[in-house]
Amino acid sequence: MASLKELKGRIGSVKSTQKITKAKQMVAAAKLRKAQAAAEAARPYSQRLESVVASLASKVGGEGASPLLAGTGKDDVHLLLVANGDKGLSGAFNANIVKAALVKARELIAAGKTVKFFLIGRKGKAVIARTFPGLIVAQFDTTHARTPGFNEAQAITKEVLDLYEAGQFDVAHLFYSAFKSALAQVPTEQQIIPVKIPEGGAAASDATVEYEPDEEAILADLLPRNITIQIFKALLENMASEQGASMTAMDNATRNAGDLIKNLTIQYNRSRQAAITTELVEIIAGAEAL
Repeated sequence: MASLKELKGRIGSVKSTQKITKAKQMVAAAKLRKAQAAAEAARPYSQRLESVVASLASKVGGEGASPLLAGTGKDDVHLLLVANGDKGLSGAFNANIVKAALVKARELIAAGKTVKFFLIGRKGKAVIARTFPGLIVAQFDTTHARTPGFNEAQAITKEVLDLYEAGQFDVAHLFYSAFKSALAQVPTEQQIIPVKIPEGGAAASDATVEYEPDEEAILADLLPRNITIQIFKALLENMASEQGASMTAMDNATRNAGDLIKNLTIQYNRSRQAAITTELVEIIAGAEAL
């Protein structure tokens, strides 16, 4: 059985930890408001841009179509962009994104496809490198940015397009965590290259529209921008999801620390009472012996 000094030390240590988790919970809650507002503000623009691209793409075909739209003509090599955070203490946020990417990778490999990984952030690298050694072709470091934003999305897009133009892959999938609430973050997969045209895209509008310049010229500018916007949206969703997961995890840790303090305090009081009782028995026994 632990001594009174050891129990008192444990209680003090857990109280210190509880102060830290409580502080991190409050910091995450404060950051969550801003991150959630940014993620929600980006959704309408990204969705509308996807709709515009799909509408234009439905009118373009043949040899004039951009490679980002028509693809390479093959479906052999798939690049999985896995967007993770750079910090821990956020529950299962990073693990869920990596898990979704690994499930997709196994499905593709089982279908005879070649899989490559492009990592955004550093938390998922260890698991992916251990599960699929040698398949990580690139990693974008986001530790230099306090909050990854549009500049980082543009840089990531440039690296991805360079790989695509070099013939390193045929299809690209983006994995991130869509923010629903502080308690719910949903791992999400999105195909970004080639652009996936939803069914009925050509019937989005019955109006006859003439474009100046033509659809091909507009798409040549919009397709790379759409990829940047989708990656930017994923980064914003990840930031909100990470803060929500961190707030929930720290709240649970604070509650668990409180329960542990309560249990240790009860154990301390019982041990102290037992020690006092033992001393009294010894004193009484000594007095009777006299």
